[in-house]
Amino acid sequence: MLDDIGAVYADALFGVAKENGKLDEIREQLGQVVDAINEHRELQVFFFSPYFTSTEKREGISKAFVGAEPELVNFLELMAEKHRMPAIFAARRIFDDLWAAERKRLEVRLVSAVEVDPEVVKRVGEEIERRTGREIELEAVVDDDLLGGLVLRVGNMICDASVRGKLERLRREVVQAA
Repeated sequence: MLDDIGAVYADALFGVAKENGKLDEIREQLGQVVDAINEHRELQVFFFSPYFTSTEKREGISKAFVGAEPELVNFLELMAEKHRMPAIFAARRIFDDLWAAERKRLEVRLVSAVEVDPEVVKRVGEEIERRTGREIELEAVVDDDLLGGLVLRVGNMICDASVRGKLERLRREVVQAA
């Protein structure tokens, strides 16, 4: 349910941000607000508690977020007034997805058993950008649980070229053959 509510609010904020040419600024500021709420119990109590009135929450927002884009402040005040603040986390996630689609951005994660040469990571990223026609955000991480090889996640697609993945596929084939 919070995802549905978050989607409605995220769509509205995205539309206003796009119309006013402030997608990047509002995305950044929304992220900062949500991170602050996530990290500070006092903010959660204030925004999510029914003990504070909508008026108190609106006043708190206008004081706490001085310098934020007016569209974002209006968005937060509306969420507080309608008692929808718990949906802020879903709204941020959905706004980020809309932003990535608008910017034609693609998240890529390269997981390896050992650290990969940065030049190789760069070349992999360039090749994925060339093949997809999208700008990528590449994260390279080391996972000690991998025995060897690589796992490449491009958006929702996973290419598992790890030793563990190959052993798992072999195990399934053996089970099916038995």
